[in-house]
Parts: sequence; C-alpha cells; structure tokens
Amino acid sequence: MKSLEDAKLSKQDRFKAVPMPKQPPEVRIRNFNEVALGYTEEQAIKEAERCLQCPEPKCVLGCPVGIDIPAFIKLLREGKFREAIRKIKEKNNLPAICGRVCPQETQCQMNCVLGKRGDPVSIGRLERFLADWEREHGVEIPEKPPSTGKRVAVIGSGPAGLTAAADLARLGHEVVIFEALHEPGGVLMYGIPEFRLPKRIVQAEVDYVKKLGVTIKTNSVIGRLFTIPELLKDEGFDAVFIGTGAGLPRFLRVPGENLCGIYSANEFLIRVNLMKGYMFPKWDTPIRVGRKVAVIGGGNVAMDAARCSLRLGAEEVHIVYRRSRAEMPARKEEVENAEEEGIIFDFLANPVAFHGDEYGWLRQMECVRMRLTEPDESGRRRPVPIEGSNFFMDVDTVVIAIGQTPNPLIQQTTPGLAVSKRGTIIVDENMQTSIEGVYAGGDVVTGAATVISAMGAGKKAANSIHKYIMNKK
Repeated sequence: MKSLEDAKLSKQDRFKAVPMPKQPPEVRIRNFNEVALGYTEEQAIKEAERCLQCPEPKCVLGCPVGIDIPAFIKLLREGKFREAIRKIKEKNNLPAICGRVCPQETQCQMNCVLGKRGDPVSIGRLERFLADWEREHGVEIPEKPPSTGKRVAVIGSGPAGLTAAADLARLGHEVVIFEALHEPGGVLMYGIPEFRLPKRIVQAEVDYVKKLGVTIKTNSVIGRLFTIPELLKDEGFDAVFIGTGAGLPRFLRVPGENLCGIYSANEFLIRVNLMKGYMFPKWDTPIRVGRKVAVIGGGNVAMDAARCSLRLGAEEVHIVYRRSRAEMPARKEEVENAEEEGIIFDFLANPVAFHGDEYGWLRQMECVRMRLTEPDESGRRRPVPIEGSNFFMDVDTVVIAIGQTPNPLIQQTTPGLAVSKRGTIIVDENMQTSIEGVYAGGDVVTGAATVISAMGAGKKAANSIHKYIMNKK
C-alpha cells in the first residue's frame, strides 16, 4: 500500500527537483537584487514531499553542523513551519545564510539517496525557505539559560565567530565579539555580493546573535587594541576563540602587477559590498571598472567579481583560469549563473605580465596557454605552460582572485602561538591552539574554505570551550 506522500508524487516528480525561480539574466545584469527568488509555500512543500525519510539518513553525515535534515523536512511538508525552523536552529544559528551560500551539492545533497537516480532533495533551498518564513512571521529567541559567570572573547564576526558566539551564549556564558571592521559579518558582509547574499539577511542573522546576549564591538582590531594575552590576563576572559578568517590577498607576482586598474578580489569586493560601491553616488565609494574586464581565478570569489563587474557597467568580462572547466572549484550553480549572464570563460590560460601606458594605467594582459599533466598522487592534474604560446588580451581592469591567506597580525602579537608555513593557526582535534584557553577555527585554520565548514569549526570549538571553562579551576 502506498503512503500518502507516494500517492501525491508521480515517479517523474519523485526524481526531479522543483526549480527555484530566479531573475532572468537580461534583467539581473542591470541590478544588484538577489538572483534566486526563493520557493513559495506550495513549491517548498512539493519539494519536501520528495524526501524518502531514510531510516539511516546519509544527508546528515554530509552536514558540517549536523542538522537533523529528515526531521525538519518532515515538519515542513506537514505545514509545521515554526517547528521545522526550530529543528534547524537546534544546530544552525544562521540558516538564512546557509540556505543561500552553502555548497549543499557537495555536502548534504551529495549523500541524498534520490541523487543516485535523479535530482537530490533541494535541502538548501528548503532551509532558506524556512529561514525567510521565520523572518517574515517573527523570529523566536530561545530562553536564556542561567549565567555561568564565565566570559569568552571571540575575535572576528564571520561565520565561525558568529556560530561559536551564539552556541556559547546559549550555554549561559557572557560572550564579546571583537570585529576589526565597522560592520559585523566578516566575509558574509564584505566578500559575498548583494545579488547572492543580501546584506539585510546578514544583518538579520547578526541581530539574532545579539538577541541571544552576545555583545559585538566593531572597529576593534585585536593585536592592536588588545593582544590575546591581555584579553586573558587583564580583561578577565576565561577563553578566547580566534575566527579572523583569511582576508589577506594572494598575488600572481608577475611584471606590471602594480599598474593602475589591477585589483585584488579582496579590495574589489570590499569596495563593492561593504562600502556599497555599487550604489555610487548615493554612497560615496567610487569604483572604476573599465570597458573590458578580466578576472583571474576559477573559484566562487572569481565568479562574484566577474558578475559584479558586469553589473557595474563593463561591456565584456572574461574569467581566465589556468585549468579546464572540470577543475573549477566554483559551485556549479554559480558557473551556470555567470554563463547565463554572458561572462566569457578562457580556460587553460594564465597571465605572465601586465602592460600599461605612459601614465601607469593597465592596457594589455599577456598570457600563456597551459596544458594539464597526468593526475598526480592527489588525483589532480597540474597545469604547465606551453612554450611559445604567449598571447595578448586588451583589458582595462583586472581582478586577481587566486585565493587568500590569514592576516598575520594576531599570529605576530601572540607569543607561543603555533602557526603553519602558510600562516594558518595550528589546532588539535578540539580546536585548541598551542596556548591553553585559546581556540581557533574557520579559514584562519584551514585557509580559504566554505561558510558552512567555518560554522562547523565554530560549533566544535564552542563545545570544547564550554567543557574547558566549566572544568577550569
């Protein structure tokens, strides 16, 4: 006998995901409004009905924060939206963000049984729907537990810091976040464009963390305002969590890289996002984008920079990547969006020099063709230049998006803090650094990675910090 859910869905419906409505390409390239428009209630319930409610759900194993995915989907399809978002928030304090920017296709959805025969359940889209529903119908603030009398300093208000702070506050600790910039949110605020993650969404999630009892101090650069030893010794904190991310740009180190018209992706996206460059002259942050733009790199940051350039008025935007399309680390969805919008992809090419005019402005980019070697021990094919294959591209603007490393300020001002050759902070299995009472997580430990992996690290660190300070004599 078929279940009620099976009776509602044809075989074709079971294996095909409900598509997400989004702005048409010809419309969205003229604005910075969110591209993906989200599910309606009817669409969300229909997609939730596809879930098989596996007795041993593999999707949960793919979630870095351990959300009970089948449970929240079951509540959603029963129309119990309030209960469903409560279930998500047992593990995830930032669902509206995760539902938009997490790479679900390589995590929870990759493990979905339905994915073996068709489309996996759109877990991220369902999470986004519930988070947006709650924001429209009133966000619940959990009852605050009795104070433990313990104090924790969190450095950085990105995804790792916000997650650690929220979890620690919900355990009854006093938490203070120190944020170097003038707005909280870290990479969520300065790195991801408005059309992919609206800043009102980030602000709403930050406000939720504040309502849990967390204090956020902006314009507070740790390493200058206080050092970590001073936080522990003089400011009365029982533990410190470092979640400062990876905000230091990497460069190509080729001739002409200092010409006017060449940006690091960090500077470019900070000007556009955090400093509202896309709203000039309403916001006083001019940003120059020429007629022809090249973005170097193949990750999500490169996609963001290219799509921003198009919206800022560039006539032609290229993404130049030294490997092939198959090796691109960017999300498939973001690559498809970029292609729909008219971004041109130049694969197996790499810049070797930039050439300018007599006034120091960029005019041409010299590149070399690349070929891929056979897979090495890690399974990855290494790009090597093809001798004599140099060619020139006329460009006005270049954005270099080839990765980031951690800012070294905290590492340089914290004696005894163990650091890797890449400048990342070394931690043990409990996220504790080489200094007792000091923990770290997110990109400052792993190097540039995903929002959800940083959140998973923040959650794990919060649990370790709680155990440490409650047993501390």
